[in-house]
Amino acid sequence: MRFLKTNKNKMVSKKLNKEYRKFISSSLNLVPQKSKFGILYSLYSDRFNSIEVGFAENDRILKNKLLRSDLILLDKKKGKKQDLSLLIKTLNELEISFSSKLNYRYSNTLIRHLFTLGWPVGRSLYKQRTIKKELSFV
Repeated sequence: MRFLKTNKNKMVSKKLNKEYRKFISSSLNLVPQKSKFGILYSLYSDRFNSIEVGFAENDRILKNKLLRSDLILLDKKKGKKQDLSLLIKTLNELEISFSSKLNYRYSNTLIRHLFTLGWPVGRSLYKQRTIKKELSFV
C-alpha cells in the first residue's frame, strides 16, 4: 500500500512540474527561439529629448537609420532580438513606458536603469556632456 502511494505521489508531482513549466514559459514567453545575433543600439534625439533603443540585423541597416534621421548613436553592441524584448518588459515592470517606436523620454533614471541592465548607452552621454559645457561657459 505504501509503495502505491509514493508511486502515485511521484506521478502527480511530475505532472504538476510539467504544468508549472508550461505556465512559466507561456507567461514569460521564454520559449527558446532560433534568433540570430545582430546589433543592439541606443540612439538619442536632441529634437525630441528622447532615447530610442532597438535591434538591427546588421551594421548597414543601422547606418541607413542614422542617415535618414537626425539621431545620435550613443552606443551599440552585439546581441539578440530577445534581449530587446526582455529590456522592454523589464522597463515596463519598472513603470517606464515608451511613447512610440521604442522611444523613451530622456531622464537620468532611464539611463541609470539601462546602464544597470547592461544596455549600451555609452560611457559619457551626449546630453550630460552638453549640459556640462553650457554650465562651464556661463
